[in-house]
Amino acid sequence: MIEIKNIVKSFTGKTVLNNVSFEFEKGKTNLVIGQSGSGKTVLLKCLLGLHEPEKGSIVFDGTNIVGKSTKNLKNLRKQIGMVFQGGALFDSMNVEENVLFPLQMFSDLANSDMLDRVNFCLKRVNLENVNHLYPSEISGGMKKRVAIARAIVLNPKYLFCDEPNSGLDPYTAILIDNLLQEITHEYQMTTVINTHDMNSVMEIGQKILFIKDGKNVWQGTKTDIITSDSKALQDFVFSSELFKTIKRIKS
Repeated sequence: MIEIKNIVKSFTGKTVLNNVSFEFEKGKTNLVIGQSGSGKTVLLKCLLGLHEPEKGSIVFDGTNIVGKSTKNLKNLRKQIGMVFQGGALFDSMNVEENVLFPLQMFSDLANSDMLDRVNFCLKRVNLENVNHLYPSEISGGMKKRVAIARAIVLNPKYLFCDEPNSGLDPYTAILIDNLLQEITHEYQMTTVINTHDMNSVMEIGQKILFIKDGKNVWQGTKTDIITSDSKALQDFVFSSELFKTIKRIKS
């Protein structure tokens, strides 16, 4: 579990996160939603230790990381997997080398054991016989699955995803959503997903934090959204085509 309490983060005098508190639960897909510029990415970077808040605490399973040095955060970062918005694969490396990279950096496994782990993770994300293809030779959906395989190759306790469905067609986006939920439950990770895709919210939103103007104005589950009386949340979610359709059906 990751618990944040009263996080405040500012840049050049502008408050980007204002007393944000939330519990990201183990074994659940925890989603952070909100418009562009709401503070989602800054919050994610605070969780990763890339930004340090001026106030508040960020507690990973009992350990507050605020104020910790880079050296002290090293062991924690070994337990974190990250799926970047664009996948962030190394273009000069093939699929196998991309997934192998974290193992070479952070593990003491023998080469044969590392390759076994790479193949296991690729199989887990439904990618086989693509080891020697390069990112330029595979589809966008396959790139995201390679990125997920790389993120879980060290068997992390925590998984962070920044807009994992960005640029994908609806069918592939659903596949990625389902994959993230499956591995979260399977490995009992604490998974945090930044998204503004309401289809993802209704597919896998087990616990949701809605941020507006740097404040957490609502939290709940995907089933709570429909009945919520939060005007800010309603304005946000009903701007999507999915919820416009739901609203028409209910009325």
